[in-house]
Amino acid sequence: MDPQQVIDKILTEAQNEAGEIRGQAEQQQAAEQTKFDDLMASFAEKTQQMVAQAAEAEKAQILAMARMEAMKDYLAEKTRILDEVFERSREQVRQLPDGEYRQLMKRLLLAVVESGDEQVVPGKDDSRIDQRLVDEVNAELKDKGKGGLTLSDERHAQGGGFILKRGRIQTNVTTDVLVGQSRGELEIELSNDLFQDSGAQ
Repeated sequence: MDPQQVIDKILTEAQNEAGEIRGQAEQQQAAEQTKFDDLMASFAEKTQQMVAQAAEAEKAQILAMARMEAMKDYLAEKTRILDEVFERSREQVRQLPDGEYRQLMKRLLLAVVESGDEQVVPGKDDSRIDQRLVDEVNAELKDKGKGGLTLSDERHAQGGGFILKRGRIQTNVTTDVLVGQSRGELEIELSNDLFQDSGAQ
């Protein structure tokens, strides 16, 4: 084999080897590109999921805050209505005709008397709880051996109604307390209603 043939053979083998190396490199590059593309697709999907989750979390937070504000407004409005209703109730009790008012106080006295020898303390501006009313109550209590109520010289400053006193024991039956008790019971009902409403949302 002459020198030229040797050179040609070497060049041919070198070209073939270079072609094989180039082919392997292209295959490896294609594999790496596929791997990179898969990685980027996975990253994009995860990023999109994170964005969606963040958006949902923000939406849930905004809705929760809006719901709380609505609940506060709802409760404030109910409280305002209660204030008006119970103020009218106090006024209606104060404006009852004398006969109806005296009958109401008489029923309340008969309901709360225990020993029968308590003192009845009327409101400072309540002239309708008088000795005649106390005498009427004593007359009904007499059969039970409890007709010893007395009208106190004291006067309370809590609106209408009365305070029943025996020593240090006092039973407050003023109109403010009666209306306040009713209001407390109704406010509990309204609070339960409020939380039920919020739970249903």
